Amino acid sequence: MQYFFTIVLSFLLTPVFSRTIIVGPTQPIRSLKKAIETADEKDSIILLKGTYKEGSIILTKSLTIIGQNNPVLEGENKYEILLISGKNIIVKGIEFRNSGYSAMDDYAAIKLVDCSNVTIENNSIRFAYFAIHISNTTRAIIRNNRINGIPTSEQLTGNGIHLWKSSHAIIENNYIQGHRDGIYFEFVTESQIKNNLSEKNIRYGLHFMFSNDDNYQNNTFRNNGAGVAVMYSKRVRMEKNHFEENWGASAYGILLKDITDSHIQNNTFFKNTVGIYMEGSSRIEIQKNFFKNNGWAIKVQASCDDNVFHHNNFSGNSFDVGTNGTMVLNKFNNNYWDKYEGYDMNKDGIGDIPYHPVSMYSMIVEQNPTTLMLFRSFMVSLLDKAEKAIPSLTPENLFDDAPMMKMMKI
Repeated sequence: MQYFFTIVLSFLLTPVFSRTIIVGPTQPIRSLKKAIETADEKDSIILLKGTYKEGSIILTKSLTIIGQNNPVLEGENKYEILLISGKNIIVKGIEFRNSGYSAMDDYAAIKLVDCSNVTIENNSIRFAYFAIHISNTTRAIIRNNRINGIPTSEQLTGNGIHLWKSSHAIIENNYIQGHRDGIYFEFVTESQIKNNLSEKNIRYGLHFMFSNDDNYQNNTFRNNGAGVAVMYSKRVRMEKNHFEENWGASAYGILLKDITDSHIQNNTFFKNTVGIYMEGSSRIEIQKNFFKNNGWAIKVQASCDDNVFHHNNFSGNSFDVGTNGTMVLNKFNNNYWDKYEGYDMNKDGIGDIPYHPVSMYSMIVEQNPTTLMLFRSFMVSLLDKAEKAIPSLTPENLFDDAPMMKMMKI
């Protein structure tokens, strides 16, 4: 009896080793579907070079799938290529091509549903409706993927990386172009977006909705239809990002709508129609940003309050600040303005007279956009000079009472 128990105990203590399954055109297993069906939990699958037309593939086991020499999973413009629902899964090194279109079901090249601890990295996704679609998932890592869509219209194109009702996600080092929104967050909490390049998307490079306690940093959002939108969210940190060349009638670097208790710091806004457009936003600290060569550096609507702008650089913007009201409940302090014409008698680096960044002409343009055709005319310069001498239309309480004399290092 003692001998029997010794054998049972030794069996229980023996580690169960995972297998590696090779899939390829000349291998015994030629189908990824078959390999997934054959595999046990914690096994690895190596997918060799080739084009695999397998329709829709479903993965629910805890597996690692690694592509070698750029294998292709071909959706034939009909199928959702890979549906993942499970935990502790890794998919990397594969090209996903030509996933199907479905307005009813939001087809994606890779879809994650009810997942945890899933990593999608070093993949290429081309010509997808949605490239990566994630819902009801925790701790997803989307890293080092290259996503190229076919920009047609908002109705016929999905998002590049789409997250809904998820938490603790990391979206980093991805390239996204040619989709409706490059990156989309809705009801996503405690997540990070960092070191991504999102450009040439139809609508937004990044779109936040109802997503709290997230941060995005070191990203570049370039030449998108309307820039970046952060809406109906709280406690969002936006740091060290580049918002570049988002031009158009309704374009901006960032749109902030109904945002509270957030931080915008060390960002660059370069050649946007509007650098930051704020509506219904409160208690946001905007500091150490560089606004250069924008149409409007900042537009602050009258519905905004308790926001603080300090230690920012404003250079080469057509208009520094625009607003649609005369009562302003926000504070500007210690910013550098290249249009400031004041003096510094005590040489402390701070101007001795306040700077009013809202010009009379910008107020007129706000009410009558067609008057923009008079920009740089002699009449406009006379109006602005007269307004500085005898203020009448511009908000009296919107001023920087301690403007910096020199551009700050940011």
